[in-house]
Amino acid sequence: MPAPAHPHHLHLTLANGLRVSLRHAPRLKRCAAVLRVAAGSHDVPLTWPGLAHFLEHLLFLGTERFPTGEGLMAYVQRHGGQVNASTRERTTEFFFELPVSTFGDGLERLADMLTHPRLTLEDQLREREVLHAEFVAWSQDAKAQQHVALLEGLAADHPLRGFHAGNRDSLPVEREAFQQALQAFHAHFYQGGQMTLSLAGPQSLAELEALAQRFSEELTSGPLRPQDAPPALMTGTARRYQHVDKDHLHHVITCDAPREALDFLCLWLNAPATGGLLAELKTRQLATALHASVLYHFAGQAVLDIDFTVEAHSDSATQIGTLLHDWLSFFAHSDWTPLREELALLNARQQQILGALALARNDSEDLSEHAVTGLKAMLDSLHLQPSQHTWQLPPNNPFLRPPAKEERAGLIRGQTSAHRGLRTFAQDRSRGRRELPALTFSQALADDGDEGALYLHWRFESDACAGLENSLQPLREDARQAGVELSFEVIGKDWRVKMIGLHEPMPAVLEALAHSLNQPQEAPPPPLPVIAIRALLKALPACCAGTNPETREEPVSWATARWQGFGLGLPVTCEAAIKAAAVRLPGQPATLEFKLPGLSGQRVWHEVKTDSDEAALLLFCPAPSQSLDDEAAWRLLGHLLQGPFYQRLRVELQLGYAVFSGVRQISGQTGLMFGVQSPSVSLEGIVDHLRTFFEQLPALIDNSEDLGNLPLAQQFAAQGLPVAQAAELLWHAHVAGHPSDYLARLQQAIQSLTPKDLQHAVQRLQDASGGWRCVANGPPINDFWQTAS
Repeated sequence: MPAPAHPHHLHLTLANGLRVSLRHAPRLKRCAAVLRVAAGSHDVPLTWPGLAHFLEHLLFLGTERFPTGEGLMAYVQRHGGQVNASTRERTTEFFFELPVSTFGDGLERLADMLTHPRLTLEDQLREREVLHAEFVAWSQDAKAQQHVALLEGLAADHPLRGFHAGNRDSLPVEREAFQQALQAFHAHFYQGGQMTLSLAGPQSLAELEALAQRFSEELTSGPLRPQDAPPALMTGTARRYQHVDKDHLHHVITCDAPREALDFLCLWLNAPATGGLLAELKTRQLATALHASVLYHFAGQAVLDIDFTVEAHSDSATQIGTLLHDWLSFFAHSDWTPLREELALLNARQQQILGALALARNDSEDLSEHAVTGLKAMLDSLHLQPSQHTWQLPPNNPFLRPPAKEERAGLIRGQTSAHRGLRTFAQDRSRGRRELPALTFSQALADDGDEGALYLHWRFESDACAGLENSLQPLREDARQAGVELSFEVIGKDWRVKMIGLHEPMPAVLEALAHSLNQPQEAPPPPLPVIAIRALLKALPACCAGTNPETREEPVSWATARWQGFGLGLPVTCEAAIKAAAVRLPGQPATLEFKLPGLSGQRVWHEVKTDSDEAALLLFCPAPSQSLDDEAAWRLLGHLLQGPFYQRLRVELQLGYAVFSGVRQISGQTGLMFGVQSPSVSLEGIVDHLRTFFEQLPALIDNSEDLGNLPLAQQFAAQGLPVAQAAELLWHAHVAGHPSDYLARLQQAIQSLTPKDLQHAVQRLQDASGGWRCVANGPPINDFWQTAS
């Protein structure tokens, strides 16, 4: 088995106790930081459930040095990065990603907000309402409540059974005892010895270490304080139980195996290949899906959940349990050497492809001997009987290894040099068949790296089927492991497939895609419930295309389907292999038009049903035209108003926990998008707040000393854009008919905008020159809106 080698990875412990993990990856275009505090919701005094989550929120509300408008969140958003935080059972994470030039300033803001939070009573009262809104949504969310029910088999006194989200009742900020507890929790845990900082970027390890050192100097020093060990997961000698919830059967196992060992088990347990557990369950019509995951891991305690999606008519928990234990027995007595080699290849590939933030968060390791011992002990503790079924270990992922090369280059498979005349003729004929004018390759993205992108677009005579991608999930997972993200999108009569990542496996992935699409389609599974605003986001592209957002379930006809492809950043050898594979794609190559129906100043309302009664609304405002000048004005306007929109509707008005704005592109059309989901305000009230905000935009521009032209323009510099982001921009530019130097022209257009230009853009936004498209989970609020047909 190959020895793990991470020459660009360094672990350190600094003088103030801060543990540091540094990853140098020259291929990265951005930098990322992940700060993990060894304290979470289970470390809070029982009197104040939700305090850890509450503190996480409060830390983002500004400090004396960096007020809200200059704090980490506003700074990262202004420079086109991403930022967030998460409170788990025993850890709290803060993470962000930024361009190299601004990364140090981001770290400075992170250190300041962790060390010097403002924690004013006014901020706490406002933020408590936000947490209460999240709590209301959580209490109404079916998936969240199913998770609560799943854990009822654990011991009643274990903190996993407790309430930790926080609400008005559990966060009495007016009481002095609560304030003392909040301050004590922050002082006890938010110091260097309790923290781990992970940095990833293109800088050298020495540069990253210097950044980490400067960060640590801003923190309070302190020791690593042990977190209290929790009580037993289950009472007595019990170590596992079953939980049934509608069409899901859960087998829950509690154990003390290492996390890496359980992740290794889940990887192979979830494999859908022939000869595995899922394949056998499908053959027997006992289950349609299987998902094994680690729900909890801390201080020698682990909860493993094996979730089976059972057939509607199935009442065979015993049969499923028997097959599960039989497979586990087979796995326990198998030779894991080839699986460990496969895992090493998988981890190496992920190191090669992950973006900065994912790389900073990645702690996957090859399976150690300690983990092997722990996993075998865990399986032995289940007292499994000898396996009675003929199982097979999953085959190797075909995309993790380079494609086999022909023994003699230039010859068709099976021919020798004696066939050179035939070879030339045959190749000429083959070349003619493979010249696909519908498959084009752009030079707008340099092909000197390891990554590229391929977009494939089909158009059917009737609405596309939601089940098109159902049978492609195994392929999608294999491709992801090999470094190619495969995604799908249904937009009315159109279906788009996107491949982004390492270009080496792409031809093989395309071959497998073509093979799968030529097979009979599977029926789509019932849609999973999602929060209302996400349902609206999913429906938006179809609404913009003027089609029904509810996709049909009947199989599509490939006979009359037409398709078109567009590649970016792919070397010539990869292009040739992709062309050869593309001839097997179903449907006819064609040149497709992507022009979306114009709104011509109309204000159109689309009603979409959701699982939630909370008011949810998306307002999409397309630019008046597809010119680069209009796109630049719309982008700068979106850049300028993002922070104030969040501040006004989320922080000051407290409309809800889901409040956002930004620029969205749909089939080449650029628009401003505003989203709100509120537990307390009606759709009419949300629209009123949006219109009031629009009326305040002229004053916002007048009062802005800097519109932000330069930092926004820098976000579109080709040399600083990750391949996935650059490819998406260039795909939409291609659809919109822009030239190949689109990025450079867009930068110039943004930099040349004046306050007068932006005021003109605001006027056109208010007048709905490009139209307004509202997607909401209720009917039109008045006659001002035109109901979508």
